[in-house]
Order: sequence, then C-alpha cells, then structure tokens
Amino acid sequence: MSEGDEIEIRRLAVETHIGVPDEERSEPQTLWLTVRMRPSQGFHGLQDKVANTVDYYEVSLRLANLAAERPRHLIETLATEIAEFLLSTYPLYYVEVEVEKRILPNADSVSVRIRRERP
Repeated sequence: MSEGDEIEIRRLAVETHIGVPDEERSEPQTLWLTVRMRPSQGFHGLQDKVANTVDYYEVSLRLANLAAERPRHLIETLATEIAEFLLSTYPLYYVEVEVEKRILPNADSVSVRIRRERP
C-alpha cells in the first residue's frame, strides 16, 4: 500500500446552524468542509469497483446530514464530530477535517483543521 493513497473532498458546502450568539445560530449558514481520508486498504487491488473503496459521494451526503442535524456553537465541535463519524463508519487509517466559515468582515474565512487516527 502506498503511504500517499488519500481521498479528498475539497470545500464541500454544507448548511448548518452554528455560532456562539443565539442570533447567529438562528439562521442557517454555509460552511465549507475539506476532508482527507486514508483508506485502510489503499488503492491497490480495488479492481475498479466502488464497493472496494470509500464512496466519496456517500460520504458527502452523510457529512451534509451530520452538519444539518443540530445546532452547534463551535466549528471545532463540528470538525471533531465529523472525524469521529468517519473513523467509526469507514475503514480509514486517519482523517483530516477542515471546516471553513465566513464570519470576519476583514478575512476571507476562518478555519479549523484537525487530524484523527484510528486508535
């Protein structure tokens, strides 16, 4: 297996209620998720079958649902929940999650990034 075998979903737009003040959480906001996943099997031996890898389309739908399922205060919380969900659901060695939010008037975005590995 190659050490560099990763699947990346870059800047997936998801809707969620997030923010510290109640007013900020009252309306849905768009966040952008970038997820890098290293499958346990790697890419060797996939036999060109989606069933033998991590289905990134399915992952994208499940991440959108996870983001929308409840309000949160912190993007750090969402990043942690995403990493835990991915590691518990898919055969991955590690996952890196970045969550971007447009919130500061003088910055393009604010982001948090975490990496979690299978215990």
